[in-house]
Amino acid sequence: MSMIRPKCFLIIALVILFSSYAEAQVGVLKGRVTSSSDAKENITIKILGLNKSVKTNQSGYYAFEPIPLGSYEIVFSAIGYQSKKQKIAVDKNEQILNVEMMLSESSLNDVVITGVNRATELRKSPVPIAVLSKKAMDQNVNTNLIEAIVKGIPGVSAVTTGPNVSKPFIRGLGYNRVLTLYDGLRQEGQQWGDEHGIEVDEYGIIRAEVVKGPASLTYGSDALAGVINMIPYNPNFEDGKLKGDVSLNYQSNNGLAASSLGLAYIKNDWKYTFRATGKTAHSYNNRVDGYVYGTGFREYNLSASARVDKKWGFSKTAITYYDNLMEIPDGSRDSLSRRFTRQILDDGDDIKNRPIVPENELKSYVINPLHQHIQHYRFYNTSQFKLGNSDLNILIGAQQSVRREYNHPTLPDQAGLYVVLNTLNYDLKYNLPDFAGIESTFGVNGMLQGNRSKAATDFPIPDYDLFDVGAFYFAKKSLGKIDISGGIRVDRRNINWNNFYVGTNQQTGFGEQVDVNSPGANLQFPSFNKNYYGLSGSVGFTYNISEKLLIKANLARGYRAPNITEIGSNGLDPGAHIVYLGNRTFKPEFNLQEDIGIIAYLKDADISMEFFNNNIQNYIYQSRLTDANGNPVVIVPGNLTYQYQQSKARLYGAEFSVNLHPSQLKWLTFNNSLAYVVGLNKNEELVNQHGRAAKYLPFIPPLQIRSEIKLTAQNTKGTFDKPYIKFDAAIFADQNKFYALDDTESFTAGYALFNAGLGSTLKSKAGKAILDVFIQCDNVFNTAYQSNLNRLKYFEYYNSSPNGRMGIYNMGRNLSFKIIAPF
Repeated sequence: MSMIRPKCFLIIALVILFSSYAEAQVGVLKGRVTSSSDAKENITIKILGLNKSVKTNQSGYYAFEPIPLGSYEIVFSAIGYQSKKQKIAVDKNEQILNVEMMLSESSLNDVVITGVNRATELRKSPVPIAVLSKKAMDQNVNTNLIEAIVKGIPGVSAVTTGPNVSKPFIRGLGYNRVLTLYDGLRQEGQQWGDEHGIEVDEYGIIRAEVVKGPASLTYGSDALAGVINMIPYNPNFEDGKLKGDVSLNYQSNNGLAASSLGLAYIKNDWKYTFRATGKTAHSYNNRVDGYVYGTGFREYNLSASARVDKKWGFSKTAITYYDNLMEIPDGSRDSLSRRFTRQILDDGDDIKNRPIVPENELKSYVINPLHQHIQHYRFYNTSQFKLGNSDLNILIGAQQSVRREYNHPTLPDQAGLYVVLNTLNYDLKYNLPDFAGIESTFGVNGMLQGNRSKAATDFPIPDYDLFDVGAFYFAKKSLGKIDISGGIRVDRRNINWNNFYVGTNQQTGFGEQVDVNSPGANLQFPSFNKNYYGLSGSVGFTYNISEKLLIKANLARGYRAPNITEIGSNGLDPGAHIVYLGNRTFKPEFNLQEDIGIIAYLKDADISMEFFNNNIQNYIYQSRLTDANGNPVVIVPGNLTYQYQQSKARLYGAEFSVNLHPSQLKWLTFNNSLAYVVGLNKNEELVNQHGRAAKYLPFIPPLQIRSEIKLTAQNTKGTFDKPYIKFDAAIFADQNKFYALDDTESFTAGYALFNAGLGSTLKSKAGKAILDVFIQCDNVFNTAYQSNLNRLKYFEYYNSSPNGRMGIYNMGRNLSFKIIAPF
């Protein structure tokens, strides 16, 4: 015993000694992050090589404790700010490092969250991603959010049905191939139709991120062409304050009047937001058609959110409501005067012998009896739980889309189409601890969906149920000047429906849903049950030649299951004036896309060149249906008939941008972009039989060039803070590469649109911002034009016209006045 005790004391002494020594070798790194002297919350600070990261609190403070003494490289990053690297030696018990963050103008160092496994610098992502800020949106004339994105990001276009419906296309691919997200939650409405827009309040969006290329790896089906993530406002200011803004906008062409009130409040760990928006407009006009009957709308939006931030992470719960009354144009008119006519009969209606619309109704804000009523409800929670050096992200959301299309003038309260779509979305992502410099994520996401027809007369699609599930693994690693990322994903989607019978209502004479035992019951949709499987993935790298020059390359395989209208449709969509015919045997689409880009951020210019090649298997597209004699098949009088086709396809093209900002002329910016895409139908049998008429794909945008010169004062001129004036042009080439088979599309002449605008922030004598003012004029010279992606171009019921103009033209000159008053 006497010999053991000295050994025990020796061991204890050594433990105490080494513990004291170890304790002496660790320290604390802390500091504060600000921007323009304001504290910044949720700035991510990472110590390279230690796999440690923290975020700033509401007051902008952060702390690492304890960490070993030594020299480190610290990275500060956040969405909307330029990333910042700082070297520091932690050589004492407490080291202070304060940092000032600079707002990003979508530079290489901007941080994005869309299409990546976790917040990532733009420069590190090999996938082409573009960012559009609210500032850029405010400085243009927009009637909806997608229109703003189209104007601001090369390679993005839109199929339109009047001023309030814009469906995004990315590099020639659209419909369900472009996945739209709201705050990371996939947008689920009745988005399969041409005339179905995106149910989002444009005034509540602070930023849009666009992935150009397959993003199925992260999101599963429907991201074959890319992703548009619309990110709402997240308040970040002093605790205990209530702030907000009032936005007002008037546009002269269609008399659009819009107003929006936003509120934000922060108390302790909680953040609250609220927004209410209203918009109304009568029919738009151009110098060929005058006022285009049936293009007015009235839209309301409400949204609210509550977020709590704690040491364990954060949790945000939000709710949104969208309500839109939108007229349905059909393009019917008098054959001689070309004045628009309107339908007043159901039975016995002659589309070429309708009464002319009175002049006073063309400029009326009263929604006409033939209209759509779209309502969209969204409720979701997104949370992050910090687990040491890893974190778990959970997103759960519920949505309901209600769509009514009223097309019966003799029974205006009877909906032709009435569908209710309920969707439950789930998304779980686990960001694993960094291992050997590898950042990786494992995720599972999908949705449960059900669509039901209500008291309607037309049934273009069956009642269906859908279940979607997919799992993925994504990883990235930096090797010196090379950043590598990639991953793999597997998906399964089940879609099914029961027998769906339609009969005739004896009182109204219209169609109605009936059961199998009803007299005259017709089986319009035989039962269906099928599983679709998809394997997708990507691999790419970014080579940082220098801090300002890099090369990106990416190879991605995307997947998309056929949507409900492509496999199940068999009836009239009243709002589109189209009878759709689907095909139950369609296979999923798969594409293989190669991207390569060269990007340079120089002292006086930003230059980018992006090239892509996209081969698609089982590509699904619309084609007009004709009989054996080549005449259009008419199932419902006054409505076109389209049948879906499937074949191989190839799309290739490029985007170039040169943005000049001379360092010696800081008041001058000159931005230029070019986007070009060709879509080829690779159905060799069809092309050999019909030649050039079947060579190209439908809905492919032509070559387009955008150019803007902007002059901005660099200081305050009286009450005007940094006033600007700008001039821009959008030039579209002829589209002679179109799908002409069965007159599905026709040649579209090129055109040029010239726009001008000015604006400024008005400040008080104390230097406080009072008002932001924007005045913009689009189509200054009132050019008459037709976009090849404008569906109204094909709303024509005659073989010739007295003025030689066929179909409906796009909007003419439009002067916009917009003010935003913060408080």
